[in-house]
Amino acid sequence: MRKDDRKRQESKGVYRVSNWAEYNAGLIARGDVTMWIDESVLTHAPATGSSRRGRPCIYADAVIQMLLGLKQVFRLPLRALQGFAQSLRALAFAGLPVPNYTTLSRRSQELKVALPAMRNGESLHLLVDSTEVKLYGEGEWKVRKHGYAKRRTWRKVHLALDAKTGQVCAALMTHQDVADADILPGLLDQIPLDDAIDTVGGDGAYDTKQCHGAIAARDAQPAIPPREGARPWSGNTPGSAWRNEAIGAIARDGRREWKKRSGYHRRSLVENLMYRFKTLTGNRLWARAIGSQATEVAIRVGVLNRMTALARPQSVRIS
Repeated sequence: MRKDDRKRQESKGVYRVSNWAEYNAGLIARGDVTMWIDESVLTHAPATGSSRRGRPCIYADAVIQMLLGLKQVFRLPLRALQGFAQSLRALAFAGLPVPNYTTLSRRSQELKVALPAMRNGESLHLLVDSTEVKLYGEGEWKVRKHGYAKRRTWRKVHLALDAKTGQVCAALMTHQDVADADILPGLLDQIPLDDAIDTVGGDGAYDTKQCHGAIAARDAQPAIPPREGARPWSGNTPGSAWRNEAIGAIARDGRREWKKRSGYHRRSLVENLMYRFKTLTGNRLWARAIGSQATEVAIRVGVLNRMTALARPQSVRIS
């Protein structure tokens, strides 16, 4: 007998978007190419904060991040991005500083991206997960035809989503072999200590002492299912009280009931985020250098936050 044949079949719920008029207007606004540039960006203020020796940077970090953001939105190579920026300066923004494509490539390797994220003043309900994005290399046809390709590789994108606002609050890019549990403390470190965290949800890959310790250090509650065959931890282990209680509830009522009571199914929001990340910004990275790849991921996440701020559906179950 198949394993899934023994599961109880439940009818799927029917949902409806309650704010369709507002959501539809926001989707239309995503295609609006009207641009405005802050006066601070039009000034030629050099970038500060660098301790490296040599000639100081001429262009501010805000200018570099803005142009790289346009590159991601319009899917432009660096040379075409330089021409696009020059046309903006000729048509509308006479004071817009336009670096050449070599400067954009060099500065992107160490750029500290300011991640735009909308806050509503409430405590955060974080949902964490990861997905893989392609790098340069042979295509799928060549791999299917001739087998494994030596140059083909991937990068892992780790994201932390606030379930209440739909905004990505933290993002990291790592090598494909890095485990998800090793990155959770780094994601939480990106969130200011002034921002209260209520819950941190993830799949069973985050069921480690390191993750539970990082969550307990932020005075948050985990929503992470214990792994199959998990045993209780000792009482002095951070997060052991919640985890041991979850193990007892699963043994008593079953994993399905525990997921319903704990709100674990809200994790589907971060799964949808990964789909939107690849659909709206692409499933592969343009950059070759590791630093530029991390900058590209952060800028893509910022673009997603801007789009979510314009349009976000509010779904309610009707049956």
